[in-house]
Amino acid sequence: MITRKTLSLNNIFTFAGHHLYWLTAWMLIVTAIYYFTDWKVLTMPTLPLTLIGTSVAFYVGFKNNQSYDRLWEARKIWGAIINNSRIAGTTIKNLHSENTQPADSLDIRKQFIFRHIAYLYQLRVQLLQPTQWEHVSLGLRFGIFNQKRKNAIFRAYTKELEEIAHKKYLSEAEMQSLSKFSNKATHILDKQTEIVQLLFKNRQINMMQQMELQNTINNFYHEQGKAERIKKFPLPRQYSSFSFIFVCIFVFLLPFGLIGPISSLGKEMVWMTIPAGVIVGWVYVVMEIIGDYSENPFEGLFNDIPMLNICRTIEIDLLQMIGEEEIPLPVEPKNNILI
Repeated sequence: MITRKTLSLNNIFTFAGHHLYWLTAWMLIVTAIYYFTDWKVLTMPTLPLTLIGTSVAFYVGFKNNQSYDRLWEARKIWGAIINNSRIAGTTIKNLHSENTQPADSLDIRKQFIFRHIAYLYQLRVQLLQPTQWEHVSLGLRFGIFNQKRKNAIFRAYTKELEEIAHKKYLSEAEMQSLSKFSNKATHILDKQTEIVQLLFKNRQINMMQQMELQNTINNFYHEQGKAERIKKFPLPRQYSSFSFIFVCIFVFLLPFGLIGPISSLGKEMVWMTIPAGVIVGWVYVVMEIIGDYSENPFEGLFNDIPMLNICRTIEIDLLQMIGEEEIPLPVEPKNNILI
């Protein structure tokens, strides 16, 4: 997630500046051919280009709206995980049956808290696993380029990621048992239900409290399922692919539609087709790639949901609830990006 209010010129160029090179080259080629040959066949009426540009703008706008919906839904999912985690923490800490005290099962209740923190970090790891349609998985230089972007972002958080790797919220035996499960986060939630059942069996919580705790665990299943749906089901490829194709068609025709009106101002003025075409084409290309990068909120790039920051926030809240003394520091933005 980008944290600064406005993007710097460096941020803009890093994100979309490289598209200026091929746009300039294409506009220059068409303009130079027209200038030196005076082929009228290279001109086209502006009306078709205007209609195409308007249609493409509507289509790209629709795609961007759907992409933003996926991004915002992902953020709402993690917002619900924050709320449910706090509910789970205060519930497991304070609810007890009439005949017992929380101290009677303090170790078990702390184990529940620790395992929940481990669950959050495990869910984050699972959601960051690349799928074949994400940018970091693309072939040739595009995938390599985005993988380098991802590595650079994560490299800035080396200290925080190493801290998490060394935290022992799960026992060694439980860590080994997790290795045989494909969905480790789901198995951790299953173990949480076992703890709730153990508390009820030992009469340390009553039936109503057991049901309330289990409903909270069930809410994590629901939110995890929603996040996995976004992760494992992409924006339909026909919307994504045709949006890209339509922008390419528009940019391809752009210099042919600009040459005629501009050259009517004078032969030397035809060179103004280059900056005019680059600016208009770049605007359409940037609209396209903004939607393209927004549709995958769990791929580890700059537009992601800041899951590490959210997990650390929940971790701090829960550890403070149970009176732990070693509290980690909040995750702060690095290079104006929060992950």
